[in-house]
Amino acid sequence: MTGRGEPPEGPPENPSGGEDEYRSLVFDESFVRAARLQEFSAQERMGDHARAVRSLPGRPTARRRRSRTGIALVLLIVLAFATAVYVGFRNPYPTPVGRRAEPLQSTVIPLAPQGPVPGGAAESLLADGPAAGHRTGASGINLPPVRRTKNFSDSQVTMALTTVKDYLVGSSLDPDVLTAGVVRPVGRLLDPDQTAQFDRSMDAPADDGEHSATGWLVRFDPAEVELADTDVRVNGTLSYTEAGADTLEVVSDHTFTYALRPAVSGPHRADGASLFTVRRVLHFLLDREDIRLHRLEVRSAYVQAGPQSCSADTTGALRPLLAGERADTRGPAGTDPYATGVPAATLCGTLGVSSPAQGPPRGPDAARSPRSRP
Repeated sequence: MTGRGEPPEGPPENPSGGEDEYRSLVFDESFVRAARLQEFSAQERMGDHARAVRSLPGRPTARRRRSRTGIALVLLIVLAFATAVYVGFRNPYPTPVGRRAEPLQSTVIPLAPQGPVPGGAAESLLADGPAAGHRTGASGINLPPVRRTKNFSDSQVTMALTTVKDYLVGSSLDPDVLTAGVVRPVGRLLDPDQTAQFDRSMDAPADDGEHSATGWLVRFDPAEVELADTDVRVNGTLSYTEAGADTLEVVSDHTFTYALRPAVSGPHRADGASLFTVRRVLHFLLDREDIRLHRLEVRSAYVQAGPQSCSADTTGALRPLLAGERADTRGPAGTDPYATGVPAATLCGTLGVSSPAQGPPRGPDAARSPRSRP
């Protein structure tokens, strides 16, 4: 028998349509293993099987592998995000123990005039009196040159000083605070730890060194006096230093000069005004949270104010002596050293410069002449 020959009818017209069409396909072992169908064996086909092939158990496909890879990737992303959130919210540095604001300690000293209180027109008293060279209103409260400290940036120092200035303006210059009994411009700037003390000082002032309303702000009784001129003269300084790694201390020392007149109905006398001077030395503390929230702690207040009588009760409001009035002959209220509790702040001073007609001290000893003598 010879080898394979051409068919009797001759070679096919389309040789590419024969088995050579699949010659380029290679069915290797991996292809066979991956097949989903398998032909029954000869012995199996002799049975009752109606079908010539059977389905093989499914194997993981590329789609499944991609799905599992995607799930793993999503889990890794979620884990990385959770780690980033944890690290972000966790402070890598030790959190400092929260500092609570301490109660304000205040001292208010009346300054008694040595004679009758000079009177005159408000404009003349301010322009020609001892406060003639002082600035008007908030312009008299100037910030010092700002430099960063060891633990506070220059912007933080500026914010602290600005908060203190806002407190001084609200508590010493706001006409509603001075004569109308408004306290919100002052109270809103305080550390919450001092709010209860401040509210009690306004509602029930006491001469105990902690609850004097005039330690927090300048206040007059509107039934007795009113502002003859709203242009308050101001002069003084601000300074700051670190009181710790997380606290700034600011000290203000300012003199405020007011033109006052009696609170009477009807027209006022043109020359019925007089000057009233208040010197306030205040110590403030501001931690980082206070600076950020525009608030402060008033640690101490030392106030001198006159002309007033030494016997005047200045816990709730200052009691100015007006034009032509004299201080009474009574001294400050007596102090009982055997009494228990917080001793009363029974102090008084003498107003050294009480008349604008006297002008600034002159002569060789002028530089050493005190304005007040405690």
